[in-house]
Amino acid sequence: MKYSALFFAFLLSACDAFTISTAGRAGVARFARMDEPQQPQPPPAPAPKTPPPRAPIALPTVGGKDGQLDVVSRLLKDRILMLGTDVNDEVANVLVAQLLYLAQDDPEKDITLYINSPGGSVSAGMAIYDTMQFVPCDVKTVCFGMAASMGAFLLGAGAKGKRSSLPNARIMIHQPLGGAQGQASDIEIQAKEILYVKELLSTYIADYTDQPLEKIKEDTDRDFFMTPTEALEYGIIDEVIKTKTSHIEMPGMPSLY
Repeated sequence: MKYSALFFAFLLSACDAFTISTAGRAGVARFARMDEPQQPQPPPAPAPKTPPPRAPIALPTVGGKDGQLDVVSRLLKDRILMLGTDVNDEVANVLVAQLLYLAQDDPEKDITLYINSPGGSVSAGMAIYDTMQFVPCDVKTVCFGMAASMGAFLLGAGAKGKRSSLPNARIMIHQPLGGAQGQASDIEIQAKEILYVKELLSTYIADYTDQPLEKIKEDTDRDFFMTPTEALEYGIIDEVIKTKTSHIEMPGMPSLY
């Protein structure tokens, strides 16, 4: 027991010495690192600037006997409608409701539809087209900016003799776009549907432009851009509206070859 106690005491003293020695070396190491020259730290990156919040675009209001009205509502009272966005279900629902309301209000007075649209949904566009053909009053169409794809289709769908365009607008027709994924049978169904829609739109365009159906199919195989003058010759519109700059001769389309 005496030797065991002495051996245990020896182990304790050895462990204490090892701990002190290790701590001393660590302290030297720590001080050595602190004595080394400090590397210059790069300045902190500036915080990203958040843009100031934009004020919402408010429609101007105009006064009248019915009080203050926003400009769209005021134009509606004059039987003027605006299609100034993509053609989608929400826009179609609003335009269809406006067409039906104005047709009920006066079934013999013309409605004017201003179009500046890159196109959009075929089903939404056909809802507008069918309503234009359904209401008893004529729907005049006016292009400003651009009428492309379904926008051009609706431009030409106005009452014949009452379709017009401002001189610097662009008009473009093409075949419908689409895609499908899934099983082969599902892709086949979608392919048949888009081919049917292509045939349907081409038939309507051929009808109101008095162009041969085969020419419409050939021209719409790719994007087919037209100036208002070319659209007039093609049969999509009936008039190019004269403005203060109508005396300026428009440049021709440059050749890439």
